[in-house]
This record gives sequence, C-alpha cells and structure tokens, in this order.
Amino acid sequence: MALTLVLAVATFYACKEDAPKIIQNANSGGALGTSYHLIYQSETQLDFQKEIDSVFEVVNRSLSTYLLDSDISKINEGDSTIVVDIMFKEVFELSKEIHGKTKGFFDPTVGVLVNAWGFGPGNRLQMDSTVVDSLMQYVGFEKVTLTDTRTIQKSDPQLRFDFNAIAKGYAIDRLAVLMDEKGIENYLLEVGGEVVAKGENKIKKKPWTAGIEDPQAEAGRRLKRAIHLKDRALASSGNYRKFRIDSLTGKKYVHTINPKTGFTQNSSTLGTNVLAKTCAEADAYATAFMAMDLDEVIDLLETEKELDAYIVYLNEAGESKEYMTEGFRKLILD
Repeated sequence: MALTLVLAVATFYACKEDAPKIIQNANSGGALGTSYHLIYQSETQLDFQKEIDSVFEVVNRSLSTYLLDSDISKINEGDSTIVVDIMFKEVFELSKEIHGKTKGFFDPTVGVLVNAWGFGPGNRLQMDSTVVDSLMQYVGFEKVTLTDTRTIQKSDPQLRFDFNAIAKGYAIDRLAVLMDEKGIENYLLEVGGEVVAKGENKIKKKPWTAGIEDPQAEAGRRLKRAIHLKDRALASSGNYRKFRIDSLTGKKYVHTINPKTGFTQNSSTLGTNVLAKTCAEADAYATAFMAMDLDEVIDLLETEKELDAYIVYLNEAGESKEYMTEGFRKLILD
C-alpha cells in the first residue's frame, strides 16, 4: 500500500512537471481608426505583429473609405474597372444577405448619407427633408451588383458604399483566421470594442470574459454586464459616443442613419449587443438593430437562431429597460 502511494505521488508530480507552461502573448496598437488588444496563448513565446499589421493593411486597402486609393474609394468615385479582391467579395455578399434578413435596415449604400450627415470622409451638407429626399435616390443595395468577373455595377455612378458597419468586424474575423492558421487554439481578440474569442483562458483556467458598456454612463466608461465568451463573436452599437453637435443650432445628430428614411435615428434604443458566429455578422446586425423597432428585432431573433442579443432601451415612460435572448442570459456573469 505504501509503495503504491509513493508511486502515485511521484506520478502526480511528474505529470505536473511535464505539463507545458502556457505563455500569454499580446499585441496592441491602433488601426482602423481605433485601438486593438489581441491576446493569444501558446506553449512558446510568439509575436505576430508583422502578420497583424499586414491584415489591417490589406483590409484597409480593400474597404477603407478614408484611403483615397483603396478599392472602395475608387469604386465610389466611379471606377467600374476595379476587380475587387476576395475580402471585398465576402463583405459584399454577407452584406447582401443581412440586407435581406433585416428587410433593408442594413444597407452599405448609405455612404452618400453618411458623408452628408458629417460622419464620413466626404463633405457635410446642411440637411433638411428636401436634401434627404434628393439623396435617397442614391441609396439601395438592390441598385448595385457584383459581377461574375468581380467588378461592381451601379445603377447610378453617385451610389457610394460604406462598409464601416461591417468592415471592423470582418477585420477581426481575418485576425481570427490568422490565429487559426498559426495553430493557436486559445485567443481573445478585441478591436474597438468588438471581440472574437476561441477556447478559454488556459492560464487562469477560466472562460474568456467580455464586458458590455453601459450606454447611459454620462462620463467615462462603465460596465453594465460581463459575459463568458467562447468560440463566438460579440459586437456592439450605440449612439452614446458616436454623435456630433451642430455648432450653430446645438442640435445633436447621432451616427445611426435609417436607410429607409435617410435621417439620423434618434430612437428609444440606447445600445445593442449581438453574439454571432463571426464578428462581421455581429457587427452588421448590431448596427441594423439600432435603426429597427424592438418588435422587429425580436421577430428576427426568433428566426435567426444562431444570433443572441442584449438590448438596452427606454420604454414609453422614459425608463431604462433590457431585452435579452435566453442564450445571452446564460452567458452573464453573476
């Protein structure tokens, strides 16, 4: 019996010594007009900064409306000869799918309105119903086509793309592909508040966690919820930080533009948070949900079972309320 105990103890300590040490590798910086923080765990010291920079660069070259020589900028200026890359193709096709599922509330052809309202790289206009009506003829995802030769056809040359409501999420997905190709099984990738998580935190032996910001925090940042996150993506949208105040009238204009009306959307929805398989999907749906009525969002969530959501809104009495799917509720940390 004593010999058996000694052997068992020796085996236990041998296993502990043989267990590989987990190293937490991290990269952070600025990209896509925001900041990023990437954590990836492995058994050896790694640094993928060069590859990470390359991902951001190729995404920008394809999809950034702030680079004059990007593919999307050239297309927006009327160049119909551009053969788009696979990234542009994937974002275009996913946008078309989500445009249909949200009944047009997600529409990347709002670029002309984004500029006009002062939220894009173009010139801001003095907006009223007459100007909005004149610009709405250049909005509608059904007015653009991706051909078999990967060129873009527009029904009117003034139609302009703005993929900013999906491109950041897509960039994080490309970073996740990078990690997968490098054989990394446990990582937490965050860019501008959007997150993709895979596996778990092996060092702490706990699931990865992500915070949900309180959209009613008057100053600074305050967490409203925290959730476990594994093999899923999280994206959020809200008007609590992205808005501008007209210097002459003092009127507040939020960054959410309703593609069906052409006006900025001052709705009762304060913030949306969406979980999906990919961050591009989560990003796009979170944006669309800001423009949709809550009843419309709930109806969509009942059919799209792979999505989960947490929404903060004001009821008719002006009281802060929450809606969340059961799948989201199960992930909340007590």
